[in-house]
This record gives sequence, C-alpha cells and structure tokens, in this order.
Amino acid sequence: MTVRKYISASSEETEALGSKLGRHIVQNSKSAVVCMYGDLGAGKTVFIKGFASSLGIHSRDIGSASFVIVAEYETEPVFYHIDLYRIEGDAALDELGIWEYLDSDSIAVIEWAERLSQRPDGAVSVEIKYLSDNEREIIIKGADI
Repeated sequence: MTVRKYISASSEETEALGSKLGRHIVQNSKSAVVCMYGDLGAGKTVFIKGFASSLGIHSRDIGSASFVIVAEYETEPVFYHIDLYRIEGDAALDELGIWEYLDSDSIAVIEWAERLSQRPDGAVSVEIKYLSDNEREIIIKGADI
C-alpha cells in the first residue's frame, strides 16, 4: 500500500492537498471511499473543502456535516460528505444506511471514520495530525499522489 506523508504549513496548503487527492481520485475512478482520521480541529473539513473543489463544489458550500451527518452533492459522480462524529455504535450506522452510501457509484469522504465497524475495502485513508497552530502532518494511504 502506498503511504505518503506531507507537512502542511497552512489551511491553504491543507486545502490544496485535498484538491490534489480529489483530482487524482476523480481522474482514476468512478467511485471511491476516503476515510478521514484526526482530532477535533485538526483540519479534516478544510481538507474536504479542497477535495470537493475537484468536483466543482465551492468551498463555502462545504461545512462540518456534524449536524447533517450526510451531505449529498449532485455532481458526476455523486459526492457524499459524511461526518460520523455524533454516531455511536453499529446500530446507529445501520439505521443511517451508511453502507448503501459507500456501496454506490459515488465518491464518499467520511470524517471520524474510526467510528465505522470496519474500513471499506479499497478505501483511501487520510490521517491529519496537529503539530502546531499552523502545521499539520497529513498521511495518505492507498493513493499515489
């Protein structure tokens, strides 16, 4: 499995790296799952704003999906921004129908993916670690960008 590590010195760099991953996935696949990991405030939503821009979605249209849980964007392919922060347990995931989103011809990016009972096959993993107020270490597994 390909593993790449990056150091981002700003939210703009984090967003640009998200865009780079998004372009790579859109160019190489009609469907994909990206699992996001990182502490609260690490920059997951900032990364997703960049990712979504590769599908033509403006960054102002991407917010933390914590209260919505699943935000759907009518792009080609369909883009799902899923935030599992408020989800606890497999029963809640089943009630949400999470696996139907992930098994469709779409691109799904999941914040707080550690709340899934299992990592989807072939999923790309993005871990964001807080280093300082401006710096983040971003580890991408499963995509050669």
